[in-house]
Amino acid sequence: MKIILNPKYKEQEKAIIQLVTSFFEEGNLIVKGSRNTIKSNFLGSEKVNIKFFKKPGIFKSIIYSFFRSTKAKRSFDYANYLKEHSILTPEPIAYIEERNTFGLLGDSFYISQQIDYDFTIRELIHNPLFPNRNSILEQFAEFTFKMHEANVNFLDHSPGNTLIIDKGNNQFEFYLIDLNRMKFEKLSIKKRMDNFKKMWLSRTMIKVVAKKYAELIGQPEEKIHAILLEKTLQFKRRITKKKYLKRKLKK
Repeated sequence: MKIILNPKYKEQEKAIIQLVTSFFEEGNLIVKGSRNTIKSNFLGSEKVNIKFFKKPGIFKSIIYSFFRSTKAKRSFDYANYLKEHSILTPEPIAYIEERNTFGLLGDSFYISQQIDYDFTIRELIHNPLFPNRNSILEQFAEFTFKMHEANVNFLDHSPGNTLIIDKGNNQFEFYLIDLNRMKFEKLSIKKRMDNFKKMWLSRTMIKVVAKKYAELIGQPEEKIHAILLEKTLQFKRRITKKKYLKRKLKK
């Protein structure tokens, strides 16, 4: 078993290992997927989030063992990169990898702070009358702009992967989660707008986000709006078509 710790948690190594070894018997289930499972538990008095990555198949096991960082390691490393660039994400605590005698990856875990958030972008999409909706979207545009300026292309930038905390006085904090799919690259305007496509923004939301982003990047609002609208509609059409074809094949 390989364990890499945030230095702040060095004294709690035994307790962290215990959280992993008792993962399937203890803790509160948050997400149960076919490949990944997420639970919350307590590390001392601190509430933490434990993400379990199931042992990959033999081909992927070879890739992750010798040619590419594991999902757990990427989650930990990317969280530290975000923190170094003052982009909020739950505090990374540790990642753990189990390997067999041949060095092939087995199960792995990523542990971070549990964030008690108020809502996500998903709620704004489903409720046009959500309180302070436009202000939240403007601040979300600022948050994403800051991420882009740090050369972060978050490939899973979707409605449920940014946790939002209401700080009061119309101020909000945004925390990125589900971090293992990122690219670090200088982003063109088209790539920046493409990064919003999975947010599933409505036309009204696109107007608000485009206006604010245009101010931040110093580009004409009409230009940013046109690109963002195009990228969003293309993505929605593609997903809708896939769902339609799936339904047709099931008949």
